[in-house]
Amino acid sequence: MTDLLPRWLRRCAFALPILALSLGLAAPAEAGVVARISLSSQRMDVFVDGRPRYSWPVSTARRGYHTPTGTFRPQALAVWHRSTIYSGSPMPHSIFFHGGYAIHGSYETKYLGRPASHGCVRLHPSNAAALFSLVRQYGSGNTVIKIAY
Repeated sequence: MTDLLPRWLRRCAFALPILALSLGLAAPAEAGVVARISLSSQRMDVFVDGRPRYSWPVSTARRGYHTPTGTFRPQALAVWHRSTIYSGSPMPHSIFFHGGYAIHGSYETKYLGRPASHGCVRLHPSNAAALFSLVRQYGSGNTVIKIAY
């Protein structure tokens, strides 16, 4: 059957899917949970099966501290954790994603929406519980955490 198609058309047919992907016209759907954290806007957008589900204010690293950027997967989950570094500060619904860095609830909600942490990504406790529940439901292997400026 391919012998019936002109040679240039066969070449184009091979290149069209690649061209469509590069132009963003046909992107593969992301399954599971994707948490996108913007350091510049201090917001987290959560997508489930490629659809937007939540958009929340966060607090990331204040001056003198660092929140890592990049793409991560959850390494450990803890419903209730206390910091071993910062005077036993409560870290409810912790999702550890890079060594000691975690996304977790914070009772210092007045700081959400601006840098205030020692490097973790802080959320309102109820939002941290909702994200934690999604990660448990979909699994760590089906969860991606993207942190960028």
